[in-house]
Amino acid sequence: MAKPNYYDTSAAIQVIGCTILQPNLLNEDGQYFYSADDFVTEIHRVAFGAVFNLHQMGAERITPKTIEDYLQGQPESYGIYQQSKGSEWLQNCIDTADIANFDYYYSRLKKMTLLRGYTKAGVDMTWLYDPDNLLDIEKKEQQENYLNCISLNELADIVDNKILTVRDVYVDNATDHALRIGDSVAEVLASLEETPEVGAPFADKGLNGITRGARYGKYYLRSAPTGVGKTRSMLADACYMACNAIFDPENGEWVQKNNQPVLFISTELDVEELTTMALAFLTGYNEEDILLQRISFSDPVMVQAAQVLKESPLYLEILPDYTIKQVENTIKRNIRVNHTKVVFFDYLNSSLGLLTEVTNQTHGMAMREDIILSLLSTRLKEIANDFNVFIMSATQTNASAKTDPLPDANLLKGSKAIAEKADFGSILLPLTETDQEKLQVYAERGFPMPNIKLSVYKNRRGSFVRGYLWMQMDKSTCRYETVFATDWDYKQLPITAFDIEQPVM
Repeated sequence: MAKPNYYDTSAAIQVIGCTILQPNLLNEDGQYFYSADDFVTEIHRVAFGAVFNLHQMGAERITPKTIEDYLQGQPESYGIYQQSKGSEWLQNCIDTADIANFDYYYSRLKKMTLLRGYTKAGVDMTWLYDPDNLLDIEKKEQQENYLNCISLNELADIVDNKILTVRDVYVDNATDHALRIGDSVAEVLASLEETPEVGAPFADKGLNGITRGARYGKYYLRSAPTGVGKTRSMLADACYMACNAIFDPENGEWVQKNNQPVLFISTELDVEELTTMALAFLTGYNEEDILLQRISFSDPVMVQAAQVLKESPLYLEILPDYTIKQVENTIKRNIRVNHTKVVFFDYLNSSLGLLTEVTNQTHGMAMREDIILSLLSTRLKEIANDFNVFIMSATQTNASAKTDPLPDANLLKGSKAIAEKADFGSILLPLTETDQEKLQVYAERGFPMPNIKLSVYKNRRGSFVRGYLWMQMDKSTCRYETVFATDWDYKQLPITAFDIEQPVM
């Protein structure tokens, strides 16, 4: 028996015609989304692919001539275009386009794509919609009306629930589909009594206080403009967690502590650059003094720092041209081989490998950079959850970071969607003139004057949000410390700064 013909030619032509007339319908703002699989007929795929790519390349007005010029550089597609009398065909699409009813045709197109997807996976969908039924007119009308009335999400839910119900009964032996939340209260409390919901310690006690540390299974973002300290603060935390001692210059002694395996993934800096940063953090010596050998390498503190670093389970992977799959495999390998529980990924940025990977997966359809980075961010959260590890990453900020009075996820370069899956979201920012004026009252109260601020815009399972941790950061030693906290209106907020004892590894 042949597969049903799940394709509405009229809907496809309408979508193509409407997007030619109004290219803004192709904007990737979440209202509409498209796939190469939405179109079956060759001329449809060629025409829509050309329209989509022209829009992505900045074309503000698209005509049959524009499309034809674009396709002339692609011999195979241009051959299909010529065989189909492309110019006349496109003009017909434009002439018949019904923009007022675009949502109907778009919905119809996507529903057919979904039905084809289920059929391709081996699911018989004729019980819901059988386009090849030509005999039972009443049934055909009922199915048409039903398909038109439900949304795309509702259609997917109906089919998925039907399939999952079979699994529930015959695989999972399920009789009830929900549990009362109170049924597990004893187990939850027992688990928290045995292991409180805290993670590995950050170098800053204030950050520990508002996050309860680097919690396993969670994904944090700490973004910053260029040059503010993304990498240095991240490496400081990696060293603090992975090294069993750190030098205290005030007391002139090494402070011993527990440590655990940590993976640091670098996308830009090499091992030499990161090594001198790590030595500066461990010793408290200015990195420039180390680089210029103003500090003798036979200095006892330097010798001890080198030994601590050598013995520490701080693992480095350098991925300058990474893909999502490569990042995933790198983390999994370190979890398996080095028993890593903490991962720092420095940082979310586009690479040729990443762009090529996504382009191949979408069969050549262009995708915006911010959407690609959002996919990577989502995958990092999934890995953290699946393997019960802590992952921290960062992004650059956009130009608004210098002037926007609301320091939230809208400052992230590309799109705030990158932070959607994060359990904790923050941005390191330099002080503004307004900050310095507003903070004078705290200086008069005896608080040390900060030189940097951490804006916290998201904090799942934490009470501190929409506030600042005001910090003193010494980038030359990669050390940073919270001195006090306020909300975004500069009103002081109480926080409990504390150390977290790591488990002995």
